[in-house]
Amino acid sequence: MIIRRYGAAWHSVVPNFNPAAMTEIGFRRDHRLSIRAARFQEDYRLVAEAEVVAEAEAPVQRDAERTVLARMERALEERVAALGPDELLAVLNERGEWPRTRERREGVIVEGENRFQFHWWVEPPLRVAVYAARS
Repeated sequence: MIIRRYGAAWHSVVPNFNPAAMTEIGFRRDHRLSIRAARFQEDYRLVAEAEVVAEAEAPVQRDAERTVLARMERALEERVAALGPDELLAVLNERGEWPRTRERREGVIVEGENRFQFHWWVEPPLRVAVYAARS
């Protein structure tokens, strides 16, 4: 399960990575879990921290963006699948450091014609942490 802090509580969330949205990398509360921050500190301990990043390139801008978001979501899904039975994956990024997609265009010549090659990546990285329930 993925959790994210909203105000004074941690809530379970699901990824909402949408290339058509203003904030492409987002999460939506699913209301399966809600725990006050103070209680969370008492009941869970930090096990590990990591950064989730992705890059993609394609000759079509929208394809490159969709690919980078799909890779981010897949990386998160793999981390969730690796969690133990009493573990949670917490999103650590806050408002001022929220991951965003970035783009760089490079001019290339394909079969004698000028084209673009689109390079997409996420910056800053999505920071996550694994928390385990205290025994």
